[in-house]
Amino acid sequence: MWIRFFRPDASLVWRDPEVRRRLRWYRSVMLDETPAKFMIVKSIKAVDGLKELREEKLWNLHEELHNEAEELFKQYYGSGVDYEKLKPVQPSYLDLKIELAKRILRRCRFCEWRCGVDRLSGMRGVCGLTEKAYVASFFHHYGEEAPLIGTDKQGGSGTIFFVSCNFHCVFCQNWDISHPRGKLEDAGVEVDAKRLAAIAKKLRVDGAANINYVGGEPTPNLHVIVESLKYLDVNVPILWNSNMYMSGESMNLLKDLVDIWLPDFKYWSNECARRLSNVGGRLGYRETVTRNHLIAAKHGDMIIRHLVLPNHLECDTKPILKWLSENLKDKVLVNIMGQYRPDHLVLEKPEKYQDVSRRPRNEEMHEAYSYADKLGIVYRPVS
Repeated sequence: MWIRFFRPDASLVWRDPEVRRRLRWYRSVMLDETPAKFMIVKSIKAVDGLKELREEKLWNLHEELHNEAEELFKQYYGSGVDYEKLKPVQPSYLDLKIELAKRILRRCRFCEWRCGVDRLSGMRGVCGLTEKAYVASFFHHYGEEAPLIGTDKQGGSGTIFFVSCNFHCVFCQNWDISHPRGKLEDAGVEVDAKRLAAIAKKLRVDGAANINYVGGEPTPNLHVIVESLKYLDVNVPILWNSNMYMSGESMNLLKDLVDIWLPDFKYWSNECARRLSNVGGRLGYRETVTRNHLIAAKHGDMIIRHLVLPNHLECDTKPILKWLSENLKDKVLVNIMGQYRPDHLVLEKPEKYQDVSRRPRNEEMHEAYSYADKLGIVYRPVS
């Protein structure tokens, strides 16, 4: 049993013409005026014998079907949701994505750590996971940005929290599920694709405005998430709530499935990323997330989150805002967040992490907001 709340700002935010313009696809899917991307993708025919094809051939076919999907997204916008017309085919473009995800899992490169382990054989990646996925909790979340809460006829963001993460943020507020100190089984319940689809369907039927994959981090669970969409038979926007350290291959799989992206942009300095989040993959943090933000903005609506860290305005906040203003200012919304508080290892070893051992001061937040205003970044409607 769940209790429905209503935040007035969830309706008021849509009066802003820039919010409506920048989130037009997401809003249309949320209101069932347009089918979600995954529903369209399931209706696109792929070739038979996918399992027998070499991976290079699969990617070539993927590119062809991506172009077809792009045209269909345009055609279906605002057309309503005709389940008969969108009847899944076998094998579909989604089946192709499922097969590619399983290939990637055999030499894991879902994120830019590219640790290359065979998770299907029981080996654990940097994320600490084998092929199994664990969900810590799922519920109607009313604390997300206003456009994600839904209208007065809907019930919050349908949030699914996965166990584990490919980052090790020293200030993580969800460390108990991101990197549980006991067994993974103690932090969450194992889910397969069908069970995950059932969770998502229940959330939507009960009024969720979207399905919000988060954690921890959803990326290590990409193979289960993509396959679950095969069994999800209700229209609902897919929201990707991520640290955005995905590989190029993962971005290719996701760009035809995600209706709205909710990425973190934590750092500009790669040194800050290494020291505070232990990000040390094959490609630097900044190089990875800037690439992925550009791809995401081209293939879906987006609200970018930036958490202001104390003492990090010059090395991280301002350069990030400047990059956003130069590359994505007119396409996305930005949420400049002041919710940081010391947690996890920062609390245990404050002398080691003195720069982030306090909350941001009011003058730091004012400086961040003023700088965003100067750059013309739209952020206030979602904060």
